[in-house]
Amino acid sequence: MAKKDKHVSETPATAWLKAQGVPYTEHPYDYVDHGGTSESARQLGMDEHSVVKTLVMQDDKAQPLVVLMHGDRQVSTKNLAREIGVKAVEPCKPEVAQRHSGYLVGGTSPFGLKKVMPVYVEASVLALPRICINGGRRGFLVGLVPQVLVSPLGAKPVHCALAASS
Repeated sequence: MAKKDKHVSETPATAWLKAQGVPYTEHPYDYVDHGGTSESARQLGMDEHSVVKTLVMQDDKAQPLVVLMHGDRQVSTKNLAREIGVKAVEPCKPEVAQRHSGYLVGGTSPFGLKKVMPVYVEASVLALPRICINGGRRGFLVGLVPQVLVSPLGAKPVHCALAASS
C-alpha cells in the first residue's frame, strides 16, 4: 500500500520537465514485462486512451524519430511516412531504440532524450484534457497537460493512428 505513495527518484525526463517549469504528477506502478499501456492503465485506474506510449522508430534512411500515440491505438507507419515526407517508417529494434533515446525499452520518455530526434504526436492526443506518459523509467508515468508535447517539447501533430480494433 505504501509503495504507491513513494517518491520516484529523478530521471532525465523529470529533470527536463523541472528545467522547463512544467508541472506534473508522479504515477509509479509495478512494471510488468510486455504489459504495455494496458497494464499501467489497469494498475493506475486510468483510461488507456489517455496513457500515451513513446515509440522510437526510424525512416528509410535509418534516421531515428519518436512517435507519441494513444496507448490503445497502433501507428499506421504508412500514414506517418506520408505525413512526414519519407518513403517508409518502421520501429527500431530495442537495442537501437535504447541507444538513440538513452532509456530502457518500457521506460522510454520523450523528455530528456539522449539524442535530439524529431518528435511526432498523434493529433488527437492533444485534444485530451490530461495524459500520462512515461517518466523515464519502467513502472513510472508522469501526468501532465498534452500541450507540453507541442511546447516546450516541440512535437509535430500528425494523423497516424489506426482505428481501434473491436
